[in-house]
Amino acid sequence: MRIIVADDSAVMRKIVIRTLRQTGLSNLDIIEANDGRELVDLVAEHGPDLVLSDWNMPNLTGIDALAELRARGDSVPFGFVTSEGSEAMRERATAAGALFLLSKPFTAETMEDALAAVG
Repeated sequence: MRIIVADDSAVMRKIVIRTLRQTGLSNLDIIEANDGRELVDLVAEHGPDLVLSDWNMPNLTGIDALAELRARGDSVPFGFVTSEGSEAMRERATAAGALFLLSKPFTAETMEDALAAVG
């Protein structure tokens, strides 16, 4: 499974990747993006099976990256892993086409539950 993990914090990307591996998913091909602009470019280049993105990033936020992908007709499964998880953000994420919004801190179990939405 090819997954793009987008976060402007290298430490946070490592935490997300480690947690992904703890969920028991096998054959993971992880690609890292530093911001939303790089995320959009990497989706076009690599055609991932899933995107996990932070919400607040420089150059292009996660929600704006999702909007750009959907405007291009890209339906890649997309989830947010972010420090903020207000109901308004969850509603906005869902309306934009995200499958889930996972709030930090998270565990392998809560990530696994969120990934169940991917199918």
